[in-house]
Amino acid sequence: MHIISWAKIRDFVDQHPTSLGSMRTWFDCLESRMYKDFNDLRTIFPSVDRVRLKSGQDRYVFNVAGNNYRIICGIHFNRGKVYIRFVLTHAEYDKGAWKHE
Repeated sequence: MHIISWAKIRDFVDQHPTSLGSMRTWFDCLESRMYKDFNDLRTIFPSVDRVRLKSGQDRYVFNVAGNNYRIICGIHFNRGKVYIRFVLTHAEYDKGAWKHE
């Protein structure tokens, strides 16, 4: 998959340096192959959740580093594109502001 973009992860890692290893592992694993659909994605990332926003768009929520961090993405499986929308701590995720994008 083509992931857009590492910059959001880099900015997060600047604030949370201990997250680098987990973020790199997630990025490399997602980038290393194409996923045809949500079910295929769950074979590698069993804890990923699909969330439908009020706008009707789907977002995919990945638990990273033992559920300490969340990466929220838009994914176009047919194009092989992953758009990172948010990289959050668990506490930031729980506030739910990301649902109103």
